[in-house]
Parts: sequence; C-alpha cells; structure tokens
Amino acid sequence: MEKGMLLYLLAVNLAAFALMGMDKRRARKGAWRISEKALFLPALLGGALGGTLGMRVFRHKTRHWYFRFGFPLLLLLQLAGWAAWQRFFLQ
Repeated sequence: MEKGMLLYLLAVNLAAFALMGMDKRRARKGAWRISEKALFLPALLGGALGGTLGMRVFRHKTRHWYFRFGFPLLLLLQLAGWAAWQRFFLQ
C-alpha cells in the first residue's frame, strides 16, 4: 500500500477515534453533542477501525444497534475491499 493511502487511513481512523472520545466527554458534561451523522462519516470514509475502537474504549454509543453492529460491519467490508484490491489489482 502506498504511503499516501497509509497516511490517509491513519488520519481518518484517528479522527473517528477522537470524535467518539470528544462526544463522550461532551455527553458527560451535558454540552453540545456531535451529530451521529458526523460520527459515522469518518467510519464510512475508511475509519471504521478507529470508530469501533473509540466506541469500545470510551464505552460510547454501545446501546445503539446501528453503532454496535454498523461500525464492525463497516470494518469487515473495508477489510474485504482491501483484500480484494490486493488480490485482483496489485498482483
């Protein structure tokens, strides 16, 4: 995988992880929250691992089925897409 793609994936996963932590902190303080769409966006853009880890580490959004099952499903789809890309296009 090329360096640019690795940097992109690192950035989007860190963003997804950080957003989960920031929203959890805001929830505890009763402050303005980050929208669920904004939490899902980095996960959809390749940051499902960071979002899933953030959800587990911060124990945030674990009662919502669309987060509890959606983030890991996105992660599986992203891994399958990466594996397919490696197999069929980068032989």
